[in-house]
Amino acid sequence: MQTGESLPNNPSGQLVIIGGAEDKEGDCKVLREFIRRAGGTKARIVVMTVATSLPGEVGETYINVFERLGAEHIQVVDTPQQEDANDPKAIEAVENATGVFFTGGDQSRIVAAVKNTKLDEVIHKRYAEGIVVGGTSAGAAMMPDIMIIEGDSETNPRVNVVEMGPGMAFLPGVVVDQHFLQRGRMGRLLSALAQQPAVLGFGIDENTAVVVNDGKFEVVGEGAVTVVDVADVTHCNVDQLLHDEPLAICGAKLHILPHGYKFDLQSRKPIVN
Repeated sequence: MQTGESLPNNPSGQLVIIGGAEDKEGDCKVLREFIRRAGGTKARIVVMTVATSLPGEVGETYINVFERLGAEHIQVVDTPQQEDANDPKAIEAVENATGVFFTGGDQSRIVAAVKNTKLDEVIHKRYAEGIVVGGTSAGAAMMPDIMIIEGDSETNPRVNVVEMGPGMAFLPGVVVDQHFLQRGRMGRLLSALAQQPAVLGFGIDENTAVVVNDGKFEVVGEGAVTVVDVADVTHCNVDQLLHDEPLAICGAKLHILPHGYKFDLQSRKPIVN
């Protein structure tokens, strides 16, 4: 475990990282925030369905909810293979978008089909220029540079609890886990942090989002975000363990942040006022 690192400065864009199972039928507080930040009634949204095995059904669901929230233009882009992510029509859609939204499914599909393609390049370029990139469930897990691919829930921290791999690097230097409270994932988040150079872990509850903007994030939704900070740990036994042995971490910091609370990513401190 590497500690004491600071996180890089964020680009001009914003991230809306959703813990999954967001409300799509009621007030839609989380998705409403995504649309508002992407331009409100003038928003031009690209829905990326690469993570799901049901792109038609899932795409239609988000078209309906985003239209109901007043977005001006919604386009579904499905890229099941890397060659699809080099399609000029997909590139053009993102170039004209004010928001790009990744649906749930399997985060490994996102990386396999989009990473290191022209579409990947243009989404990052537009994010640097100021658009909003959102994602739910798998679309949240892929946000860091090193992501959780899969892992056990409701377990104590151990080295073999979680499998990690390259993510899409919209928010480097952190680890993100979703469906956090509902699936009891504290053990796997701690296991992931112990194995990676990241110093912050975000456990995001369902129907809850971390909205990242200008080096800070704000919590939106009905649940909470659990922030684990391992920058100043006094002891970790990860280098001494075999795969089935329990992990020890001493001196980690824990923050539980409900709706409206903010967090400074550079100082790694909650903003309480």
